[in-house]
Amino acid sequence: MTEPGTIVSRADLNDTRDLTDYLAMLDAYASDPMGAGRRIDAGVLQQLADQLPSLAGFHALLARRDGEAVGFATCLLAYSTFRARHLLNIHDIAVVSKWRGQGVAYAMLIEIERLAMSLDCCAVTLEVREDNVRAQALYRRFGFTRASCGLNMEKVI
Repeated sequence: MTEPGTIVSRADLNDTRDLTDYLAMLDAYASDPMGAGRRIDAGVLQQLADQLPSLAGFHALLARRDGEAVGFATCLLAYSTFRARHLLNIHDIAVVSKWRGQGVAYAMLIEIERLAMSLDCCAVTLEVREDNVRAQALYRRFGFTRASCGLNMEKVI
């Protein structure tokens, strides 16, 4: 159940407050053990501030409680060649630690699903750490299932 007073909305990164809150939430998530475990370099944050507002297919959500940013999500529009339709990938989703377990992430998932439907997407996708069992349980409660394509891999270049 979402705590009363929690509002989830699309972030307008051309708005100074939304951009500042989004970058602060992203940096806090990056420094969390479930993120990268370290803060984002100031130069990278500046590049994000410059590039994200005009990045095609980029969508951000902010969750606020009594005006304070308490969570965020980064979503990227992709394309399913098997279904010939767009899909929406949740690249980042996180809630400030003191607000976890109060329905904020679930409320963000509801808004992400609404966004995906408004974009005529065929699916919402995400990746989740194997050791993040709390997030996995949330995603299952929301209706996510293990993707049939298997393991995610990456090569940093």
